[in-house]
Formats: sequence, C-alpha cells, structure tokens
Amino acid sequence: MSNKKPNRFARIFRHEKKGERTERVGYLMVLPYVLHTFVFLGYPLAFAFVLIFHRWNIYTPMRFVGFGNIRLLISDPLVWRALLNTLYFLLIHVPLQLAVALLFAQLLNQKIRARAFFRASFFMPVVVSGVVVTILWQQLFAFETGLINVALNGLGLTKIGWLTSPNVAMPAIAVMATWKNVGLYIVLLLVGLQGIPTHLYEAAELDGASAWQKFRYITVPALNPTIILVLVLSTIGGFSLFIEPYVMTGGGPVSSTLSGILYLYKQAFVFGKMGYAATIGFFWAIIVFVVVMIQRRVVERTETERM
Repeated sequence: MSNKKPNRFARIFRHEKKGERTERVGYLMVLPYVLHTFVFLGYPLAFAFVLIFHRWNIYTPMRFVGFGNIRLLISDPLVWRALLNTLYFLLIHVPLQLAVALLFAQLLNQKIRARAFFRASFFMPVVVSGVVVTILWQQLFAFETGLINVALNGLGLTKIGWLTSPNVAMPAIAVMATWKNVGLYIVLLLVGLQGIPTHLYEAAELDGASAWQKFRYITVPALNPTIILVLVLSTIGGFSLFIEPYVMTGGGPVSSTLSGILYLYKQAFVFGKMGYAATIGFFWAIIVFVVVMIQRRVVERTETERM
C-alpha cells in the first residue's frame, strides 16, 4: 500500500477549480438583479437623458432640439412656481411629521393597555391606497358638506375654503400627507427608542434629571441616525408629491398646489411634451439630491456642536 502523499499542486488546482465554480454560481445568482437593474433602471434613465435633447410626443419621430428644453425650463415660470410650492409644502410637512412621529413614538413606547392595537392603528393609513386616503380627505375638506367645516359652523365659526383658497390649500394638503405617512416614521422612531439602553435613563433619574433633560440629552442624541433617516425620507417623499394635489385640487387654485411631479405629469401625458418632461425630471432629481445633502450636513453639524 502506497503512503505517497497527494501532490501539493494537485490540491491547489482542485481548490482553484472549486473556487471558480463558486464564483460562476455567484455570477448566476446576481445575474437576475443585474438584468432587472439594466432593463428597469439603466435603460429608462439613458432613454430619458436622450429625451432631454429631443422633442417627442410619442406619435411622431424624435426631433433633435439641442439645449432647447433646458432653455425652456429656465424661462418657464411654472417650473419655479412648482419648486416654491414644493419647498413650502416641505417647510410645513417635514417638521410637522417629525414632531408628530416622535410624540406618538414616545407614547407608544410606554407600557399602556392595547399597545399593539394602537401601534397597528397608527400604521394603517400607510398601507391604504393613497388615492383612497386622498378622496377621504377631499370629502373632509369640502366647503359645504365637509365634516371639518360642518364642525366649524356648529361652533359658530366661519367656514374655510380648505381646497379653494390659495393661502390654505397647500397647508391642508401638508396636514393630510402627514396623517397618511406618519405611521411609517412612528415605527422607525419606535425601533430607535427601543434600542436605547434603559440604564441611561435610570442613571439620569438618580442624578435628578428632569423628563425634558432626559429627552434632550439621552433620547435625541441616541435617535440622531433615525432622525436623519426620517428627515431624508420625508424630504424625498415631499418632492414626490403628486397624488394629493392631482386628486384634490388639480394643482389649483391659481397653481398654488402645483408640484414638480404633477407639472411633469401634465407636460408628458396632457401636452405630450416627453422631452420637456424628461428635462423637468432630471432637474427635479438634482434639486432633491442637493436639498437632501444640505439637510443632512446641517443636522449632523448641529448634532456635533451639541456634543
């Protein structure tokens, strides 16, 4: 019987062949995702970028216009009106959403009866269709028959044109959007609260810290990453505002609720200006990126200075 040991090079060769097989399997596993990204993300982005330099209404061949769409965007007052409307919406919606989400996350983190029921109840609007929620609030905001104005009238107060007044329509939509989306951020903040060690609060209580001091010096710093996530998601969601003004006001009154995405939709599918719509889309993506970066820098710098 031979006691000859296997050749060292043969063992290395077998290991290399096994590694090559594993690598091929990995490539095969990743391939569906790569194809999906190329077909549903890469190709549409590339096609939209090409559209920026063309005029196209789907039915007729593309016509090259160079920087014509970009010049049109710069000189289009409705684009800048939509941007101002969206920033106004964000100015109301993001702080309100963060404050409401943080308040209810704190309440739902306490030991109360039916806590699981309340947690599910606050999350319920998130999973309901946005169109259904918008139609519901449209009925609540109705001038003559809406429950809100009926209640105001019953109290002897003047009815408010929630969706017909240029000064009130966007704040009304911001409140509605907060009610629709706040459940998601309550869950995120609740997870963050449950990750804070309880001994920190116990030590602070022994030192005589008040409830506000514990919230300011323990809760807020510990939740900083979650707060940044909430701010970023809320901002991106706010820039994607579409269903609410589309269903409730159509962008009116007097373009006071016209959002960038709604204006893009109208240019593409009402007026058939696909090239100009693509230009608005890329412009909007750049604005979102810049605003989110500034927002994140400000929050992180504020937190660093506080520490």
